[in-house]
Amino acid sequence: MRIKRIAFIEPNTPGRHVFSKIRIPRLGALLLATIMKARGYETRVFLEDLADPDWRWIENSDVLCISAITNTAQRSYAIADKYRNLGMPVIMGGAHPSFMPGEALGHADYVVRQEGDESLPELIGYLEKSGLEKGGNGIGQIKGVSYKKNGEDVHNQPRPFISELLNVPSPDFSLAHGWKPGDVYPVSSSRGCPFQCRFCSVIHMFGKKYRFRSVESTLADLRALKKISGTVFFVDDNFTANKTRAKEILRGMISEKLNIRWSAQTRVDVASDPELLKLMADAGCAKLFIGFESINPRTLELYNKKQDLDQIKNCINALSEHGISIHGMFVMGADTDDVQTIRNTADFAKVLGRGTLQIMMLTPYPGTPIYNELESQGRLLHKNWIKYDGLNAVYQPALMSPEELHIETLKGLKKFYSWKYIMGHMIDRNFYHAALGLYGKNAVRLALKNAKSYLDEAVMGRMATRFPSKAIG
Repeated sequence: MRIKRIAFIEPNTPGRHVFSKIRIPRLGALLLATIMKARGYETRVFLEDLADPDWRWIENSDVLCISAITNTAQRSYAIADKYRNLGMPVIMGGAHPSFMPGEALGHADYVVRQEGDESLPELIGYLEKSGLEKGGNGIGQIKGVSYKKNGEDVHNQPRPFISELLNVPSPDFSLAHGWKPGDVYPVSSSRGCPFQCRFCSVIHMFGKKYRFRSVESTLADLRALKKISGTVFFVDDNFTANKTRAKEILRGMISEKLNIRWSAQTRVDVASDPELLKLMADAGCAKLFIGFESINPRTLELYNKKQDLDQIKNCINALSEHGISIHGMFVMGADTDDVQTIRNTADFAKVLGRGTLQIMMLTPYPGTPIYNELESQGRLLHKNWIKYDGLNAVYQPALMSPEELHIETLKGLKKFYSWKYIMGHMIDRNFYHAALGLYGKNAVRLALKNAKSYLDEAVMGRMATRFPSKAIG
């Protein structure tokens, strides 16, 4: 089989919350397209959250690669079905297919599990030599790949995580259809996380070992992006997991006067290092996304967060002193949470002041210990993956009803994104956060409006798996 053109698609994310307005694509498809382009293939990446795909370009491709997370899985399957029925080889990857490969193989020819940097090039090479013959010579040796042989699912042994990221290329944003200079640019400087939060799939997708690109390669990315955009988001799960390395990057940004406004994800322990905070502020940090998760000590212990309420308070105060805004993230619905926990969290969130807030419902994503636990206990309400987005109750909590978890969480967000919040930013002439507040307020209003119909279906067991109606091709 001769392969010249490979299309990559990342389906759109359903649901709205305060940051839905800011489209920051996951880098997996873009990085793989860059790798395959360097090997001589014509590639293009279609990010549905950014722009409608060029379906004709996709139809004229030789292979279609689809990247899926849990709440985009159903649309991913619909796209895969259409193009596989047209005779095009379909490969799926991303978090959801990695942990549900058998399900994905009902729609795709192959699944690349976890990191695809090495598995995908090997699989494409196999297709060029052997066509679509399942289980042909050589495919059994491609680690990290799943496929069908004689009607049975075959899952090759896992591929070890890349030990060093020194040879990982910078993503070529020109490959992204509809990408415009000036957008928020994602930068990845590391993979993996040394922590083990029970609801998080990162360590299962990318491992517990914190692996990173060189400081120089990270700075090279920032230099290149400086020419086309002044706003960057570090998509690392924890940008400061290695504080020494983070400081080296920040010192480089300062010495080169990059003057980039940037944001990153980190933990409360960032506040324990005054030097790091000062470097962040001096390097142009606009906002830190911090997983506070809970103010309930029992819940923090259950989540295995290894932090306490005093550390959360100290972190908020320290960042405020350095002029760094906070996007506080909380997860409601642990077996130690009740209705009052949610209300207390909404009240506590006022200390974020003019920052931003994300109160989500605990969502048992496949691949996490929480998912395995709730599934084995029969507590999942349904597996309509579209609703697995943190905005819908999808399981039976221990100390409250699904309805209480759902409604109280949304009410907590409504209390934060009030007219007082919006007008306060307007008075400060911070129109960006005023617009975010208004968007968040409207998103919550719409979610509360639709809550009853969703809960009636979910709790009564009538929630069907529905494929999105958005046109494909």
